[in-house]
Amino acid sequence: MGLAIVAISLALFFDFSNGFHDAANVVATMITTRALSPRKALILASVCEFIGPFLFGTAVAQMIGKNIVDISTFDSSALHLSMLLIIAALIGAIMWNLLTWFFGLPSSSSHALIGGMIGAVLVAYGPDKILWGGLFYVLVSLVLSPLLGLMVGWLFLRMTFYLSRDATPKINYFFNRMQIPSSIALALSHGANDAQKSMGLISMSLVILGFSPSFYVPWWVVASCAAAIALGTASGGWKIIKTMGSKIYRLRSVHAFCAQTSSATVILGAALIGGPVSTTHVVSSSIMGVGAGQRVSAVRWGVVKNIILAWFITIPASAVMAGLSFYLIQKILPFF
Repeated sequence: MGLAIVAISLALFFDFSNGFHDAANVVATMITTRALSPRKALILASVCEFIGPFLFGTAVAQMIGKNIVDISTFDSSALHLSMLLIIAALIGAIMWNLLTWFFGLPSSSSHALIGGMIGAVLVAYGPDKILWGGLFYVLVSLVLSPLLGLMVGWLFLRMTFYLSRDATPKINYFFNRMQIPSSIALALSHGANDAQKSMGLISMSLVILGFSPSFYVPWWVVASCAAAIALGTASGGWKIIKTMGSKIYRLRSVHAFCAQTSSATVILGAALIGGPVSTTHVVSSSIMGVGAGQRVSAVRWGVVKNIILAWFITIPASAVMAGLSFYLIQKILPFF
């Protein structure tokens, strides 16, 4: 029972860290263009983050909990080892989230969690317990989603410019107001996709410990994970908000509206088909696409290079942290 409490607590804290780490993805553009004050933007985002997981099913949780690690062969003799694996995976992901938040670097909580799971499984059991087909699907989702964000952002801005080509300067007020529904859609999609990752690990823990005969996501898991990510979003990650809102591209209202709408489209679509995408990557690539749609040279490609570097190193870095965590836990707590 003690291991279950530790694992669930860490999963909820990961969700909380996901919220304040990724709050920038939802509110940065809206705050930068002054569509809403920071306080109002974070409150609105938090409410929508809480509602999102209840609206769009648990396809991502099913993917995380059932299709990456083979838990069907775990028996009672391996129960403690299996739970330590989940605990170590969460520790690795949380450590990477906190490290990148400290430096204000937009990295992926999704990548961190996947890397944590891979690292812990490899140290605990070796490669045999990894379901390579499911992992490949997840990795493809994580790689393709930023490319989709880039393309959709570029296309949506060009289409918006075309449709508003004869508009007066008053249209800027329209785009400022339209950021509110587009940010609502983005927050709902983020809550629907990202909160499910912790749901998947908690539900996996319940199966391993014998509390659930088969994998499913109880309502209390949905509610607790939704609350954790909403509270994290409400706390805000201000360093990353600054990077996302102004350092990639100097956003105006039309750019913010297009970036939010493009991101929400890609993220929500992925949530419905069970693709655990990185919200950070999708939003930042959408901003890049919108900026390039206006003028390629206006995008601050030096900042983009640092963000892309974080994309590539997140999975191996969090895997190493999780693997070391598993090794150290076993050394410190040999009675497990």
